[in-house]
Amino acid sequence: MLESVLNQYGIVEKSLVVENFGSGLINNTWKISENGNAFIVQKINTNVFKKPGDIEQNIDLIAGFLKIHNPDYLFVSPLQAVNGKSMVYANEEDFYRAFPFVPGSYSKDIVETPEQAFEAATQFGRFTKKLKGIDVTKLKITIPSFHDLALRYNQFLTIIETGNKKRLAESAELIRQLKDWSYIVDVYERIKRQSTFKLRVTHHDTKISNVLFDKLDKGLCVIDLDTVMPGYFISDLGDMFRTYLSPCNEDEKDFSKVIVRPDFFEAITAGYLSEMGKELTNDEKEHFIYAGEFMIYMQAIRFFTDYINGDIYYQARYDKHNLVRAQNQVALLQAYQKEKECFTRIVGKYL
Repeated sequence: MLESVLNQYGIVEKSLVVENFGSGLINNTWKISENGNAFIVQKINTNVFKKPGDIEQNIDLIAGFLKIHNPDYLFVSPLQAVNGKSMVYANEEDFYRAFPFVPGSYSKDIVETPEQAFEAATQFGRFTKKLKGIDVTKLKITIPSFHDLALRYNQFLTIIETGNKKRLAESAELIRQLKDWSYIVDVYERIKRQSTFKLRVTHHDTKISNVLFDKLDKGLCVIDLDTVMPGYFISDLGDMFRTYLSPCNEDEKDFSKVIVRPDFFEAITAGYLSEMGKELTNDEKEHFIYAGEFMIYMQAIRFFTDYINGDIYYQARYDKHNLVRAQNQVALLQAYQKEKECFTRIVGKYL
């Protein structure tokens, strides 16, 4: 199948080296090497992205804008197939695209140092800043309601009325805790009504693996733009807080290990605001710390809702995997909120 896809890009070299690439869980990705050159090929997961053409349109729109307004910005544009399109399909249902491999670059799965957190936050802030002025209304919504916290909370309320009775009975304390945090939803509802919160080009998936680094551990650019849509800055900033602050991820069962590291918070803050500090409105700045609460809480209720719903969205490797993930995020949010006074002092240094 890959051979027919490569042919559509005019690649017929027989001595190709094909290897699986990256740690993403959504799309299938390969690194293709030939005669010292390399590029990345991805198969789009159409179970998640129902309209692959919308991804293509968004990336083409962004690439065109940057070419005119910020031509020096490193943007890894997709390759064009022989038919002039940046996305091809096989079997009339499988969609693929290809990107040049950036020489000397690499990605990482775990944030190991505050310096890495700073570099990543800088890159995500720069990405949004460089796209200032683009007409965000022309961007397609590739995953509807992806970060709509109000919708996620309503799904949670529905599932605790209609879901698996046994699992619900065993989760009474967790349900109580999640309900106690419903004020986080109220804040989000106010944000949506405020003109002082701007819709910007937002990545929506700011984990460290979506940043390319050079051999000196300096950030080069952001990648994996499938979830780029109009959004609020709290999505990108909040997901960095959620995934960078703790030394362990959401699969950790020992919740005593789920802590937040103030030095990583400061690194994210310094990096993001080095690009976006003058772009954020005063109202947005007042919700800087809220961004972490927003994303951690949303992920907690998403994991829990899926657990009660029978683990149909997030792959579960054992019986209570998604329950553990939800409890993990609850522990993370508790740890995050305990440090809010410290975080306030840190943010005050940069705003």
